[in-house]
Amino acid sequence: MASKKQRRTATVKTKQQKRKMKKSVLFLVITTLVGFLVFFFLTLFDYVYPPVDGQGKVAKKKDKQEVTVYFSDANERFLVPEKRYVSKEETPSALARELVKVLLDGSRTGFVNTFPEKVEVTNVKIDDGIAYVSFNKNLIKNHPGGSASEMATIYSLTNTLTINIPTIKKVKIMVAGKEIESIKGHIDTRQAFGANKELIVQAAKEK
Repeated sequence: MASKKQRRTATVKTKQQKRKMKKSVLFLVITTLVGFLVFFFLTLFDYVYPPVDGQGKVAKKKDKQEVTVYFSDANERFLVPEKRYVSKEETPSALARELVKVLLDGSRTGFVNTFPEKVEVTNVKIDDGIAYVSFNKNLIKNHPGGSASEMATIYSLTNTLTINIPTIKKVKIMVAGKEIESIKGHIDTRQAFGANKELIVQAAKEK
């Protein structure tokens, strides 16, 4: 049987062990809390003051601008305007590319699209007032043909670019970076086209 002194010694040791355990747990909690706070404030700092370069680079959100693009009316005889918003671009060629993409995406208000499906713009270059717009081969492959349809494609593109970008006076259509004689054999596309505002009518479907 343990003596009184031994029991007292054992009690003291037990208290010391509990005290050490409490200190260890408290140290662990404080370390975890400090680590969390450091991570939180660093993350918050990067959010408020995003880095200007490196892997953490945050792209600047571009302002929007209103533009007018042109699709065909229900009878595919005239062009009708449709208001859209695109990102403000630093150069006319970049803006022209965005406008072409809008045309390729098609109308959002029920007008007839002027470009066939799966057509992509591959390059846009502006030189001496002429926009050289190059498409992939699907422009020719998937185009329905016909003089009215080809005219709608040509002038929806030409009017969209020349009306929204004053520095563009004419538009030349190309495929795979090369000049083409025509889209489907009806209209000569070896020339550059100027705007034809006589084809534009206001949308009668709006009420």
